[in-house]
Amino acid sequence: MSADDLQLIGIAWRLDRLRWVPTEVLTDVVTSEGVCMWRPPDDGPPDADSDDELAERLCGGCPVRDECLELELRTAGLDTVGVWGGMTDDDRRALHPVWLRRGERTDRGAR
Repeated sequence: MSADDLQLIGIAWRLDRLRWVPTEVLTDVVTSEGVCMWRPPDDGPPDADSDDELAERLCGGCPVRDECLELELRTAGLDTVGVWGGMTDDDRRALHPVWLRRGERTDRGAR
């Protein structure tokens, strides 16, 4: 097992605490407390040299990163795009099957 695989397992394990939180609750928490929601729309995304750097700049210090990530995995699944939960879309696509194997979720909206 690679270090990347272990990292994905660790993230999926961390998200287990959110497995029974209703999607509507996650949506409310992310939209009301997410740092990215506080950014004025005309500011645009911060300058970054890579997608990983952009994810860290957008989400660094956000108090609801895990909730955001759980919400995106549920609702977008493999069709995810952009930065959510401090991760790039490629990283979330790699995480998705690991996350699915972690067990039942309250809402399996992810495809």
